[in-house]
Amino acid sequence: MATVLDSHFLALTAFVTLGYQIFFFIITALLKFDKVTDFAGSTNFVIIAVLTLIIKGSWHFRQVVLTSLVVIWGLRLAIFLLMRILQWGEDRRFDEMRSNLGKLAVFWIFQAVWVWTVTLPVTVVNASDRDPSVQAEDIIGWIMWSVGISFEAAADQQKLSFKNSPENRGKWCNVGVWKYSRHPNYFGEIFLWWGIFVASTPILEGAEWLVILGPIFLTLLLLFVSGLPLLEESADKKFGNVAAYRIYKETTSPLIPLPQSVYGNLPLWFKAIFLFEFPFYSRSLPHEGLNW
Repeated sequence: MATVLDSHFLALTAFVTLGYQIFFFIITALLKFDKVTDFAGSTNFVIIAVLTLIIKGSWHFRQVVLTSLVVIWGLRLAIFLLMRILQWGEDRRFDEMRSNLGKLAVFWIFQAVWVWTVTLPVTVVNASDRDPSVQAEDIIGWIMWSVGISFEAAADQQKLSFKNSPENRGKWCNVGVWKYSRHPNYFGEIFLWWGIFVASTPILEGAEWLVILGPIFLTLLLLFVSGLPLLEESADKKFGNVAAYRIYKETTSPLIPLPQSVYGNLPLWFKAIFLFEFPFYSRSLPHEGLNW
């Protein structure tokens, strides 16, 4: 089919993403209804992947596979997060934004940037005319995606079940995959999107390799901005005076799943350099924090 706005669909996906997020921003602002926030973000990925596949109309095997992987991930996450927020009630992230239209607008604009940037690999693949045969990179990427979504889905369900149990009220989740990582859901999300990038590499040429900014942006976002730092701070404030929690934090990897017996015996410098155990993850621990 004919090129739409630009040969790589970058402008098209930017316009669609911005319009989709503005639509839900208006709903949120007018109705003071923030239960659709995560749903809007997750389904936007699905729209971008399907739209670019259909508009290009090539239906190459690699395009269909990567689009399917994004659709599966996006729909699972959207349904899970929507059902969870309907069950839990208000989204506490928006407690300070509901009455501040400026802050709310910044959040929705940032969500649009997140969607557009992270989807770059599948967008460029779906826009490409190149169709090399299946290569090792494809298989490696698909395996990474499978591992990632397995971790993310397991972590989400295990934490939801843990939180829904009355006997666990006021406790931190340390069951299932949460015994091996303090944030296994984020590990899964990061790993699966790096998998999608790896699976996109057989068709990349020249400046198209800049789509690596997608998984890099996601990784940096979760490690330094809206993911681990916020949740670490929240957990430290809630449980920082509990000895068992401090032991859990010292012996459990922040991101990459590892046995506690292994991680707990590693030196702190090794954890910080190779396993993302940054000192600022413990700045909200009472008193001395971890022994840095």
